[in-house]
Amino acid sequence: MAPLAADNVVVSSNKLERLLSMKGGKGEASYANNCQAQAQHARSMLHLLEETLDGVQLDSPPAAVPFVVADLGCSSGNNTIFIVEVIINHMIKRYEAMGFNPPEFSAFFSDLPSNDFNTLFQLLPPLAKDGGSMEECLASDGHRRSYFAAAVPGSFYGRLFPVGSVDVFYSAFSLHWCSQVPDAVLDKRSTAYNKGKIFIHGANESTANAYRVQFQSDLARFLRSRSLEMKSGGSMFLVCLGRNSVDPTDQGGAGLLFGTHFQDAWDDLVQEGLITSEKRDDFNIPVYAPSLQDFKEVVEADGSFAINKLELFRGGSPLVVSCPDDAAEVGRALANSCRAVSGVLVDAHIGDRLSEELFSRVASRATSHAKELLEQLQFTHIVASLSFA
Repeated sequence: MAPLAADNVVVSSNKLERLLSMKGGKGEASYANNCQAQAQHARSMLHLLEETLDGVQLDSPPAAVPFVVADLGCSSGNNTIFIVEVIINHMIKRYEAMGFNPPEFSAFFSDLPSNDFNTLFQLLPPLAKDGGSMEECLASDGHRRSYFAAAVPGSFYGRLFPVGSVDVFYSAFSLHWCSQVPDAVLDKRSTAYNKGKIFIHGANESTANAYRVQFQSDLARFLRSRSLEMKSGGSMFLVCLGRNSVDPTDQGGAGLLFGTHFQDAWDDLVQEGLITSEKRDDFNIPVYAPSLQDFKEVVEADGSFAINKLELFRGGSPLVVSCPDDAAEVGRALANSCRAVSGVLVDAHIGDRLSEELFSRVASRATSHAKELLEQLQFTHIVASLSFA
């Protein structure tokens, strides 16, 4: 069977920043409709977030400037709005407990320029009159917003905000995305060349080490930028995919998501002559699930931040299904989960028609292994609470 014509060419690493995003819109495979698991995981960590917020130093009395919250890697669903409101409401209660009227609040929603900010801001509740005091929000008909909102497009691996301007940084389910696929992973002359695979789960040690170096380099850049942008007395709460194993080729839940049925679906396209093996090998998911040690090494080497908490947190399954006994629903859920977070990259690499073929095969393969997926597909997260050292 002759390969279907792909509409696009290989996406090089230096284009990743302009391309990468969760799948936008409100369709079946959009991130907005496939982020229920992330919502559940975020809610299960609220007590840890609130511990971090209790460590933020407050001006007494409040300064005549807004209290600033920034969500880095906000994507386009309701999750980011919920979390920002949790943060602001918690800080309002802290100010009131001190006997002060809270200051105004600003929330910055930041992600790469390709993010679907339009869908995100359509979900925002309207601003309460005159800037949204808490009293006005409670007294209004329907939900109102007690903060000013703005989008900040750009990579969080570089500067995004003025020096000393942000009180609280929050980033969840984003830092495991590397700024690029390591060059060596796509270099046929390198021992790190990930031949035959589209992810590092089960890859060789050189491939995994290239990703570890990339992750740690990216995290170091992230911390340097935040150390300049965070106000004195501010705090940062970070969540990313992690792993229990010391072996970086064992990527845990991320490995099951990207390294099994998703991998096999790519192999199906090769075997059926729809794409070449070279086309498959030119595609790699730029994700690395670090160990606690991987993460800790970077924070300590940077030296700007004290670690208030750094732990592994059992996040649960990324699959949310209404009928676990319906194998086809489980299969669709896995395919939609993969597509919500990687579909934009797949579309760019092999074109829309082949992308449909690929995710159809992911759903079919996952349907055949539904019971196993529900039992075994569990995510582990690294949770970090940081403040200035």
